[in-house]
Amino acid sequence: MLSDKFRSLFGGPRSPSPQETSPPGSRSRGRVSDKEAVATRQSRGLQQFFECIRDQSGLTIPDLGRASQANVSFITGLGHRLYSADFLTSIEETFGFDEVTDQSNPGRIEYFLRQNLDYADESFDGVLIWDTLEYMAPALLAATIERLHRITRPGSYMLAFFHVEDRLPTVPYSTFRIQENTALEVAEQGERKPVQMFNNRSLEKLFCRFDSLKFFLTRERLREILIRR
Repeated sequence: MLSDKFRSLFGGPRSPSPQETSPPGSRSRGRVSDKEAVATRQSRGLQQFFECIRDQSGLTIPDLGRASQANVSFITGLGHRLYSADFLTSIEETFGFDEVTDQSNPGRIEYFLRQNLDYADESFDGVLIWDTLEYMAPALLAATIERLHRITRPGSYMLAFFHVEDRLPTVPYSTFRIQENTALEVAEQGERKPVQMFNNRSLEKLFCRFDSLKFFLTRERLREILIRR
């Protein structure tokens, strides 16, 4: 899988081999643009994330979005190690694009976690989640949040994005490429329907085991959330 490729490049543990009962991969049925719509914008959430780790070196940080050489170069250029796991591709390969009900299957949830978050407790110093969590049904999301809590160190930070608009049938899904510690290049890959939408209160409940949350609202109607473990 894609996550295995990047873990092998940057020294992370490889995912275990799929069990015989693991589901076959599936092709994405999202509406993909013929050409990326790319824009660069400021990100207060990203700025705060880097300010929180600016006096540290040698950190280990997973990136749960689509593979980005820009992110690899930026994070490693700061003296940290980056592990990559393409959550959206893995969701489609494990559950299928539209099979939301399968996201409550305990066996498939465990397989997804083994493929993407199979790390020892308190392994990571930060996580770049981006907008991947809003494409998970409640059972898969709860298991993923629990695993993230387990594999991050106390005092570490996570950065997550959530769309604000809850009346649209689809929202853009994007690759987030770090340009500098205050700016992102956002490359829209197409549109897809979020499985869940959240407000501030539901996000506070979702991350209730974490120490604190800080919210930033962007012009693109995204909530950027800095989550402290």
